[in-house]
Amino acid sequence: MSEVGTPSAEAEPLLRVRGLAKHFPVRTGLRSRGVVRAVDGLDFDVRPGETVGLVGESGCGKTTTGRMLVRLLEPSAGTIEFDGRDITHAGRRELRPLRQDLQIIFQDPYASLNPRHTVGRIIAMPLQVNGVEPAGGVKARVQELLEVVGLNPEHYNRYPHEFSGGQRQRIGIARALALRPKLIVADEPVSALDVSIQAQVVNLLRELQRDLGLAFVFIAHDLAVVRHFCQRVAVMYLGKIVEIGDRADIYERPQHPYTRALLSAIPDVTKLGPAGRIRLTGDVPTPLDPPSGCRFRTRCWKAREICATEEPALVSRDGGGQATACHFPESGPVAGESGGTAGAAVEEVSK
Repeated sequence: MSEVGTPSAEAEPLLRVRGLAKHFPVRTGLRSRGVVRAVDGLDFDVRPGETVGLVGESGCGKTTTGRMLVRLLEPSAGTIEFDGRDITHAGRRELRPLRQDLQIIFQDPYASLNPRHTVGRIIAMPLQVNGVEPAGGVKARVQELLEVVGLNPEHYNRYPHEFSGGQRQRIGIARALALRPKLIVADEPVSALDVSIQAQVVNLLRELQRDLGLAFVFIAHDLAVVRHFCQRVAVMYLGKIVEIGDRADIYERPQHPYTRALLSAIPDVTKLGPAGRIRLTGDVPTPLDPPSGCRFRTRCWKAREICATEEPALVSRDGGGQATACHFPESGPVAGESGGTAGAAVEEVSK
């Protein structure tokens, strides 16, 4: 297994997603008003031992994507291949053996744990449902998992309300680890926690990835956390990936205007406020009726006529691993920029 941050580029993808879409019908009474295009055609891979981050504004389709990957939601179109098997429309019986290799950590540790069950029963549930009998017994395995995530094994008989938010999230992580998975979808696992606790949980996930060889799809809106944890980053906007690439490329040489706007919002702790911030005006268009062509064009300062008539493909502009869906991609590093030549769509904050 490669060290954290350097998964083998030649390795066959553990997870392969092509054309993935999820459309929710909208009805008024018996009449159909159309569909909400929550996710509208995603292509990406996750290699063994790799962490891919999904970032973007609220409502861009990150959580819907994560739930489709673990088949909690049925895709409307596209394919999901996990470990060489097509699981796009796999039934419950076909998915049961795959659940041991594919798990999810939910966002809210207060809502994802059954308050009527003890911690021991919560963590043991995946083992019991899948008929797994660990060496030494279920209780010993649960106590071992509690210790792995930094909790006291003696807390086996306690209830979720007796733990803090950070401790509850560790319980959720222990439950996800119970079946020794190959891939974990982490749906904003630290967003509901105190800032002081977030670093502890992220560091725990990094240690588990290194020690157990786990792959992650890490869903988050905190770009600082994503930079700390993920090897590759996919930026989503209105149900589509607008840019994907290695961490260094995305954070230091972003090509899509939306990626630049997101990165400009990260506060610079060495200055009084963010320098060169790009403020996007207007609201995100509704996924019920997304703009034609490029979906970001209604808020983009580089938009031209072609952006309204032709949807840009997600392709590499320089033959490397970084791919961008933009007719007029940016070039050059972020450092030292003042935000670009923003027109009416953006407002630049002076340094």
